Amino acid sequence: MPRPAVLFVCLGNICRSPLAEAAFRREVERRGLEVEIDSAGTGSWHVGHPPDRRAQATALRNGVDIAHYRGRQVEPEDFRRFTHVVALDRDNLADLKRIRPSDATAELLLLLDAVEGRQGKSVADPYYGEDKDFDTTWADAVAGAKGLADLIEGEG
Repeated sequence: MPRPAVLFVCLGNICRSPLAEAAFRREVERRGLEVEIDSAGTGSWHVGHPPDRRAQATALRNGVDIAHYRGRQVEPEDFRRFTHVVALDRDNLADLKRIRPSDATAELLLLLDAVEGRQGKSVADPYYGEDKDFDTTWADAVAGAKGLADLIEGEG
């Protein structure tokens, strides 16, 4: 079985997907799992930009520095390189299904599909909200990270 590789995807890759990447990195490190991890956006507006300052502050309050992360856009190769492409909401999942190449090997899922009782739910976009909305996104990312780590451990 190939080494697990997870790509987290939201719209701009500056809020939700970097927080999910950070939460998952922390969770797999805690468990001692070997997983390739990255994040991307379906849109190109923030390519090369660091995460939103509020996302950075939220991650830092929770012990993770994401200031060095840089936004990037999903590429066709991502669907072959990663074993799991994880959307943060239903709209981005639909976009990923639309752009997924015919020879894709990655499993597509929503982050909250890995959380008991939250299957099919989206992580709310905090971009137009307040600081507390980023804390809610972080809590969802942590819950999703734990569930996804359980899923990957079960596949191994």
